[in-house]
Amino acid sequence: MYILECADGSFYVGSTWDLDRRVAQHNTADQGAAYTRRRRPVRLVYCEQSESIADAYAREKQIQGWSRAKRRALIEGRLGDLPGLSRPQHP
Repeated sequence: MYILECADGSFYVGSTWDLDRRVAQHNTADQGAAYTRRRRPVRLVYCEQSESIADAYAREKQIQGWSRAKRRALIEGRLGDLPGLSRPQHP
């Protein structure tokens, strides 16, 4: 699972088998996501390894639901701040 920071300051969260190749694709090829194609260049700001692609994909989906502030705390290693940045759950 990885997080890219785009040229406009937004974040893109993804998962891949080959991080170096995928980041290069986001920056140069039409194989990158449509979101990042419009926001180049992008730079890798965070990554995690997982035991399986299913675990990486689940983590990607989790982080996609996070606020910008919570993503920033993860990127900056402020793990203690994460619980306080959780969005309230609605029934």
